[in-house]
Amino acid sequence: MVTIGMSGIAFTIGEVGIRWYGIMVALAVLLVVLWVFWEIKRGASVSYDNLLTAALVGIPAAIIVSRMLHVVDMWSYYSTHPGQIIGFSGLTIYGAMLGAVLAIWIYSKFSRFRFGYVMNLVVPGVILAQAIGRVGCLINGCCYGTETSLPWGIVYTDPDSYGYMASLNLSEGMGLHPTQLYEIAFLLVVFGVLFWLRRRFQPEGSLFLIYLSVYSLWRVGIDFIRDGTPFLFGLHQAQVIGIIVLLIIIPIMVMRTRWVKVESKA
Repeated sequence: MVTIGMSGIAFTIGEVGIRWYGIMVALAVLLVVLWVFWEIKRGASVSYDNLLTAALVGIPAAIIVSRMLHVVDMWSYYSTHPGQIIGFSGLTIYGAMLGAVLAIWIYSKFSRFRFGYVMNLVVPGVILAQAIGRVGCLINGCCYGTETSLPWGIVYTDPDSYGYMASLNLSEGMGLHPTQLYEIAFLLVVFGVLFWLRRRFQPEGSLFLIYLSVYSLWRVGIDFIRDGTPFLFGLHQAQVIGIIVLLIIIPIMVMRTRWVKVESKA
């Protein structure tokens, strides 16, 4: 078994503890910004004003939807603690991604913002940002898996870790599936594949649709070995959302996506 005794708190400012998870989320957002700037420098036809407006629309929506999904998932608790419904804990990567995408798509319907084009542009950076976010999850002790006897199972020994209590309840010689590491590896593979495919699918937005469907399929599968509470038919909330996304996205992708040959530069 692999023991993780690292504290989730990187440092403190006065009485406020700054967690590694928050640092990783900040780095993930910075990476997406830098990725977009790099694409613009390479000649992407999108203005800074449009991107700024999309960010101003997408970021609040990401926080709201992410929090909303968390509250719905944990309604048995929040129904008796309504004063805690509004907050910034329990924000999920999946919910944030879907919230931001929905808000930006709505914004694109009332502007000249090229939704599909920009989503294709941003998606590789988003994937890398997700991987960084999962590093934060690993240190934080959240999003861990179910019990396993595999040699790379993890055990959290820091009392402030979110995975500490789960580790205390493990059977002898058992650990927790490092689902955070599984997802990091998965995301890096997806990044490599989609980076190679990014000029080979049309029309605009096809690359993003592929990413969204592949990630949704991943969440449906990985949650069978990830800790969580049943939401519907014994499935986790992320699995139910993933199935719904797949039912919507796959028919659209089949009808719209086509393979194109990349012209070699002289």
